Amino acid sequence: MLTLPPSVRIYLATGKVDLRRGHDGLGAIVRNQWKVDLYGGHLFVFVGRRADRCKILFWDRGGFVLYYKRLERGRFRVPTVAADANSVTIDATELAMLLDGIDVVSVQRPKRWEPAGTAGLAPAASPTIFSILSITCGIPGTRGSTGA
Repeated sequence: MLTLPPSVRIYLATGKVDLRRGHDGLGAIVRNQWKVDLYGGHLFVFVGRRADRCKILFWDRGGFVLYYKRLERGRFRVPTVAADANSVTIDATELAMLLDGIDVVSVQRPKRWEPAGTAGLAPAASPTIFSILSITCGIPGTRGSTGA
C-alpha cells in the first residue's frame, strides 16, 4: 500500500520520456517544461518509450531519489489526457495501480460517502496529536499545563 500525505502531489509525464536521463535530466524536464518546484516534496513520474519502464523522481532530505521499475510482462497503462498537457496530477491510489500495471482508465471508483448535510462544507479543524499530548501530559508552556 502506498500512503502519502495529502500535501504531496504526483505529477505524471503525459509523453514518453527517454529514460536514459538521470536525476539531472529528469529534473530539467520538471523545472523547465513543467515549471514545478523540484524541492517541494512532490513525486514526478516518467514512463519510457516502450511503456514497460517507469522512473519516479523526488527530493528527500538533502538529495534526490530516483525510483526505477521495469515490468517483466505487460505495459504501464498511462491515463489519456489532453494533447496540449505536459503533465497530469494523479493520486496515490492511481500511482499504485499504475506501478502494478493496472489500467487506471478502466477502474470504476464508487461514489464517495458523505454524511447528510455536509456536502460542500470544509471539515472542522481537529486538534493535532501534539496538542492532544500536550493537554494530556501537561507539557509546560502549552494548554493544559500547570506552569510549574
